Amino acid sequence: MSTKEQNQQHPGQLDVTERTRHRRLREQGSTEVADLDAILGGGFVCHLGVVVDGAPMVVPTVYGVDFDVRTLYVHGSVASRSLLRAPEQTVCVTVTHIDGLVLARSVFEHGVNYRSAMIYGVPRAVSEGDELLHGLRVVTEQCAPGQWEYARRPSRKELAATALLALPLDEASVKTASGPPQDGDGPDGELGLWAGVVPLRSYFDTPVPDPVLPVGIAVPPHVAALGAGGPGS
Repeated sequence: MSTKEQNQQHPGQLDVTERTRHRRLREQGSTEVADLDAILGGGFVCHLGVVVDGAPMVVPTVYGVDFDVRTLYVHGSVASRSLLRAPEQTVCVTVTHIDGLVLARSVFEHGVNYRSAMIYGVPRAVSEGDELLHGLRVVTEQCAPGQWEYARRPSRKELAATALLALPLDEASVKTASGPPQDGDGPDGELGLWAGVVPLRSYFDTPVPDPVLPVGIAVPPHVAALGAGGPGS
């Protein structure tokens, strides 16, 4: 039975392809759809890898995921060459969370605790009004839940200046690393050197108002929640 047929019997598993097969450090890989969703749902900045004029280009941008239709939306400007070229070819979108530095007794054993996902596919340019608005809402809500209902919606002119790509989550690779250094049981464990993990946490701080904001306009609850350690923190 092929890997794809096996995965079809287990819908909670990612299909394994030649691009997503874990060849090195296989113990750090995962084929669980839930692990992919947790990584994608825990961020809003990605890197889009695409070839432009024969040269590779990796562009940081914001994204949002509609898990109901298994689609990742990547936001950008119509002036972006990478986004304009992306619908013509296979791209790679990566999302990474850094959880800490692993400082070992030897430099060779140093590492990083992380969670990462790579999504491959040929994206589709979103230009229709309804889906474009939906995709922009998904991106906006992933960055700041509640902001789409609070702020003014895009105008036709603003929509015309916006590029949005839709990428299916059909082909993805997930890897994570966690835990302490791995050299404590070997000869380096006798060196008398400190070793351990320095955790790294990402969070939103207290909201800072626009300097020209009129007096009396309070921070809306959904923004205050972000600064208080809400979603995205």
